[in-house]
Amino acid sequence: MSISLTEFVKRPGVGQVGKPTRVRSNYFEVTSFPTGNIHHYDVTIDPPSAPPALYRKVWKAFEDQDGQGILKGIKAVFDGRKNAFSPKALPLGEESAKAFEVQLNDAEAQSKRAGGGQFTLRIKRAGEINMEELNRFLQGQTASSNNVLTAIMFLDILIRHVPSTMHATVGRSFFTPADKRPLPGGAEVWQGYYQSARPGVGKMYINLDVSATAFHEAGRLPDLVVKYLGRRSIDELRRGLSDRDVKKLEKQLKGLKIMVTHRGENKRRYKVTKLTPSPAERTNFKDQEGNEMSVAQYFGRQYGMRLAYPFLPCIVVKRDIFLPMEVCELVPGQRLTKKLNEKQTADMIKFTCQKPNVRANKIKQGLDLLQYRNNPYLQQCNMTVKPEMAVVNARVLPTPQISYNGSTPDGTFAPQGGAWNLRGKKLAQGAVLGSWSVVNFAPQVPMPAITRFVRELCQTFIDTGLNVVNRQPPITNADPQGNIDRTLKEAWLKAGNAAKANPQLIFCILPNTGTPLYAEIKRISDTVIGIPTQCVQSKHIADAKKQYCANVCLKVNMKLGGMNLFLSPPQIPFISARPTIILGADVTHPSPGDMNRPSVAAVTASMDARASRYASAIRVQANRTEIIADLGSMVKELLKSFYQSCGQKPERILFYRDGVSEGQFSEVQTREVQQIRDACLSLDKSYRPTITFVVVQKRHHARFFPMEPRDADRSGNCQPGTVVDSQIVHPFEFDFYLQSHAGLQGTSRPTHYHVIHDDNNFTPDQLQELTYRLCYIYGRATRAVSIVPPAYYADLVAARARFHRRGENWSDTEATSESMNPDEQMASFAVVKPELQKVMYYM
Repeated sequence: MSISLTEFVKRPGVGQVGKPTRVRSNYFEVTSFPTGNIHHYDVTIDPPSAPPALYRKVWKAFEDQDGQGILKGIKAVFDGRKNAFSPKALPLGEESAKAFEVQLNDAEAQSKRAGGGQFTLRIKRAGEINMEELNRFLQGQTASSNNVLTAIMFLDILIRHVPSTMHATVGRSFFTPADKRPLPGGAEVWQGYYQSARPGVGKMYINLDVSATAFHEAGRLPDLVVKYLGRRSIDELRRGLSDRDVKKLEKQLKGLKIMVTHRGENKRRYKVTKLTPSPAERTNFKDQEGNEMSVAQYFGRQYGMRLAYPFLPCIVVKRDIFLPMEVCELVPGQRLTKKLNEKQTADMIKFTCQKPNVRANKIKQGLDLLQYRNNPYLQQCNMTVKPEMAVVNARVLPTPQISYNGSTPDGTFAPQGGAWNLRGKKLAQGAVLGSWSVVNFAPQVPMPAITRFVRELCQTFIDTGLNVVNRQPPITNADPQGNIDRTLKEAWLKAGNAAKANPQLIFCILPNTGTPLYAEIKRISDTVIGIPTQCVQSKHIADAKKQYCANVCLKVNMKLGGMNLFLSPPQIPFISARPTIILGADVTHPSPGDMNRPSVAAVTASMDARASRYASAIRVQANRTEIIADLGSMVKELLKSFYQSCGQKPERILFYRDGVSEGQFSEVQTREVQQIRDACLSLDKSYRPTITFVVVQKRHHARFFPMEPRDADRSGNCQPGTVVDSQIVHPFEFDFYLQSHAGLQGTSRPTHYHVIHDDNNFTPDQLQELTYRLCYIYGRATRAVSIVPPAYYADLVAARARFHRRGENWSDTEATSESMNPDEQMASFAVVKPELQKVMYYM
């Protein structure tokens, strides 16, 4: 849910369609909060370069000294950066500002960078927050304002203040090592809790959810090095480390905090600056007398220590202090900020995946950990939180009728439980596959197995309604390490020569799930040749299951311009009654810490009255920019394609925008809606279609739990079609939560839809039903999906565009691209061939 200074579309009532029900939510009602004014202060702490976690300790030490006479029992809260709030005014004198000296006896604080433990804390009056205005905002009596936003921020900081002094803090989440699990490669996952103060209809709520994040495993460095390098024991490293190993370790350890163990009680902490290229026994330096010796010799002489692992490199701290790894321990509680590898991600998902009832119980346990009950800060501010999950009104929308080919008896039906299968059904419009070829990149697969697979595949395609003219495509064996460009061009020629027709598809058999080969195939086929490719894993070749072949058929049919299924016109009147275009947009950013690679914007647009076929457009733009810079020209391209496809201009535009965070709503509304308008006017000065702009959000922490087992689906989640548009939504704007999919595992996450511009005057029922029904015609699945398909397709297009970069090193998961400047980065992305942009090549 989003709070912004801009006023968006007012809620036109609540929806009425569907079966009424009630669900538990992970929102907890705030039964009282301060009604008087809250005093706001600016806080600065010197030295400013100290790590932010230290600032909380400085404030705590200041509190423990009773605020050096100014707090006098006043429970002031601090956000760890620069804001403090108190229910009573602090006596700061006529200047309204004071400075205090604070001494912190903390190992981390003793470092020179952190001022040797001596800090200056300055408090300056910033203003007052009128909490009554927040109350009026919740009642829908006043618009959002800076004061309202600051009041909500204050409540957020108030509930975070105590937990932040006790637990590892990341944003709005707190993590404890009590329930940690190991991950491969020297990492571990910690369980924790997310909490946030949220405005609802007439009330404030606390949104509380379980959360998990990866931390670096703490402990002795030699033990961790074994894990980082994927070895079984330290003995495998006795012959020394390769340069590549040392580089990998340096990348892993640089910037992390270590603690030394060779000085008895004096366990000083340092930050790793780098590693020595040579091992401890061959890393030499001169002592104070000018005698040259190795680090191993020095530790023998100075500390009487014979190094057990002299073959490991040394840790370098500060400028040139060398420490053998065996006297270093990694400090606990350091968050892993790098992108997790495949195995780590898979294990992380296993750990965090919890059934709805398990998750709900965990959330209830979090109430005690986060200390809402006996919290002196909350008590002094007269803030109380109801300890039960809020029960909210919901509705389960009726399931739509979906249509495959009308020639089969059950061509049109209403799926049960949000999923179905293809038995007895044919594709609504099957494409014709005549000119194609197969490339086998998996040397382990014998030719007879491939021939058998192709036979089964063709039969399934025909049974499912895709017309295969050539059942014996040319098959080529190729080297996965070889020249992929030449291989695919040869396959293209073979396909054309065999069928005496323009090639339509190259079918590729891959040896494994690795990214590099897949990425290169897609780059060449999408941007060099301009032909769809269908990749399959070699493990599926030997036992060509009908179900698998049918799933492949769904993808191939869409890539060739066919249509798999549709909704009948009476079910989507907004689209079928007048020419209407549905657009989806998303921006994806490079992985955390990569400040070089550009962001990718993708827009998809429906090309027919059934909203089944989509065209797409891609742009690369500056790193981490959220607003789509070139949206106008992308929309213009897609409007032209719609006109070519339908012979009409769309009279209405429905735009689903994914990937926007709460703080960017107003900028998106002012800039992107205007770009869409300008694109229309640039085609024709009198062309003004009506525009509805809906932001789609998956990254939120609202979860719903069925009240009774009979209300749940098979996975224990709420039924598909569950919609919530009251109580825990925005106090007065047009937004709703929709859980459109059936749960598979874990707790389902509803999608949040927020209307920020609406010329089409949608009622809640109209928009909710249209959005829900569209979720049933996502082309490559036989189940309703969790996010409206145009936005889902935009996400796929943007993800695919990452593979279109020339010279990308896909084999190194941590590779960054420092060697190129931003302009070269953008230029290194190749453009998708125009003929492919009109079909769904990215499926």
